[in-house]
Amino acid sequence: MYRCHFLVVICLVATIAGCQSSGPDSSGARDGYFTWVDDQGQVRHTPIPKTSGDDDESSSDTAEDDASETADDEFNLENYPDGNQLEKDGYVRPGEPQPYFTWRDAEGNVRASYYQPDTRSAVEKGRVKPPVQLTEASIYQAGEATAETDLPEGADPQARAVLGMEPGAESFFTQWSRQCCRDMDRSEPEVWQQGREFGINLNRKSSVYSFSTGDSPYRLVRLPSADLHRDFILQLRSFAKDGVFVPSVAFLDESFEPLRIVTDLVAEYVPESWHSHGYLNAYIPVFPGRGERWMVIFTRDEDLAGQTVIEGKYGPEAIPHTRTGELGLSREEGH
Repeated sequence: MYRCHFLVVICLVATIAGCQSSGPDSSGARDGYFTWVDDQGQVRHTPIPKTSGDDDESSSDTAEDDASETADDEFNLENYPDGNQLEKDGYVRPGEPQPYFTWRDAEGNVRASYYQPDTRSAVEKGRVKPPVQLTEASIYQAGEATAETDLPEGADPQARAVLGMEPGAESFFTQWSRQCCRDMDRSEPEVWQQGREFGINLNRKSSVYSFSTGDSPYRLVRLPSADLHRDFILQLRSFAKDGVFVPSVAFLDESFEPLRIVTDLVAEYVPESWHSHGYLNAYIPVFPGRGERWMVIFTRDEDLAGQTVIEGKYGPEAIPHTRTGELGLSREEGH
């Protein structure tokens, strides 16, 4: 009986000693800990203290890992390229292979073809029309208050009168509206043509009106109804042929009372091509939903005194401003 208990104790001690031993070939050593069973029969794990040799090897490995992580975390164009530039490059980083697609030839062999991603925008590809930029201009409208502006110190006092800054001075809109447009001839207005560009001519036979900005030929255009378009963008082209007509535009209500005047249009000059004369191009908003029913196209004396300078084949060229000309009107599609 005692002999049996003695054998059991020896076997248990041997088992515990075997579990505690952790040689270089044991899996516990490789993992950095050894496993053993306590006197309650619970499995325990104890880290193995590292020797000096292990420390050197571990330090070397750690240094390499730290160096690798440092290189990956470094903020530079290689690891963190500029997003806009990466998009232009088709999201292909320097040193990376070009994207490719696979296909099967006539003999059944699988082929790979590399390609350069098309990074053009939808506007550049012509799939989407670029947004229209309204033309800069001076705009005068009914009900606007005259800004109280004083001259800088030392300025010529007469400049106040020239600039219309005298106390009680009428605004440009009031002055212009007093002379226009209730008595304007309405017998032959131009009717708006929907869905396409239509032309109007200002020639020597055109009616002339005495605006506050000077006598000028003019054309009266009936705008589309508010039921059709509450607002839209007008494309106005003035073609250059022996000079160019520089337009100003006034919008009137149903009873021919002025609502808005647009002058000083900073129109873009589009050079001539094989199918068209050069022309001044302007984009102007129109608001039938706000009561605008008529449009008057005219020019001013100060415009007639100027000229448009363009870059020609042999250097700058001056195009004189004229009292007559050909214009094209259309509604900018998509607006």
